[in-house]
Amino acid sequence: FKVLQVADMHYADGRSTACEDVLPEQVAGCSDLNTTAFLYRVLRAEDPDLVVFTGDNIYGADSTDAAKSMDAAIAPAIAMNLPWAAGIGNHDQEGTLSREGVMQHLVGMKNTLSRFNPEGVEIDGFGNYNLEVGGVEGTLLANKSVLNMYFLDSGDYSTVPSIPGYGWIKASQEAWFRKTSSSLQKNYTSQQPSQKEPAPALAYFHIPLPEFSSFTASNFTGVKQEGISSPSINSGFFTTMVEAGDVKAAFIGHDHINDFCGKLTGIQLCYAGGFGYHAYGKAGWSRRARVVSVQLEKTESGEWQGVKSIKTWKRLDDQHLTTIDSEVLWNRGSNGRGGKDHDRS
Repeated sequence: FKVLQVADMHYADGRSTACEDVLPEQVAGCSDLNTTAFLYRVLRAEDPDLVVFTGDNIYGADSTDAAKSMDAAIAPAIAMNLPWAAGIGNHDQEGTLSREGVMQHLVGMKNTLSRFNPEGVEIDGFGNYNLEVGGVEGTLLANKSVLNMYFLDSGDYSTVPSIPGYGWIKASQEAWFRKTSSSLQKNYTSQQPSQKEPAPALAYFHIPLPEFSSFTASNFTGVKQEGISSPSINSGFFTTMVEAGDVKAAFIGHDHINDFCGKLTGIQLCYAGGFGYHAYGKAGWSRRARVVSVQLEKTESGEWQGVKSIKTWKRLDDQHLTTIDSEVLWNRGSNGRGGKDHDRS
């Protein structure tokens, strides 16, 4: 099962919206359409089962019509008939639609698996939902979710006057996540056919948690070329994920020229790297996307089972659509700790 993460397209008005931070020879004729071309290119090359847009899909302040900008930004996934899911960042709502309006528009679009919010739950933000990926049809796990995906709204800017900076994942969202994770794990391990350990999960949101600052170049794969723009307070979502135990990796955007993955307390924390040409970047450093590939275990008798491993790599928008930084994020049996030394592949 393959997921393509697209972070920070910063789409505005298409052809009339210029590129930022490209080489002098790339400036002429460079626009949002370069972002569209890159999306088509990487979708054709990778043929993902799901495309995830992790916020700042549009750059509201420069878009004349937020709904039209979103339609244009996501159009390649729809044109190629691929299922997709989206969340919102801190720039989507700076145009003609509120954050609520942006999410409302996204959930009404074609082929989307995005949801506005869980039903009957009072929750902060917009676009908090989960997706369940079923096992192989015709096997014992056909009706079970062998991979869970959580999408959370990490907010935009602090609404508390005494706290500067970006927004954060709130207590109501953590409570929803805890409850959802707990019930999914219970179903997986207790309902027949019961499984020994919970199904692994992936989390997607926009703004980095403070824990993304825990790494030095010696213990991550990829690059860190700018500061970690996390909220100025730690609302505890990382600890919540560690306690829940099923999330093996969390994927974000927001800081466009960081693209690293580092592992902390059994969870891989990964940046995608900036995708869009109207987003700030670094001239000569290719726009990029992150792919996650989830492999299933197969028994000796040929029966497909639960998830065996989770791998990742990035694709660059260069001449060869270069694949870089391929790595294993998680292997079953490694307990999320120790990673590669338990590689059974």
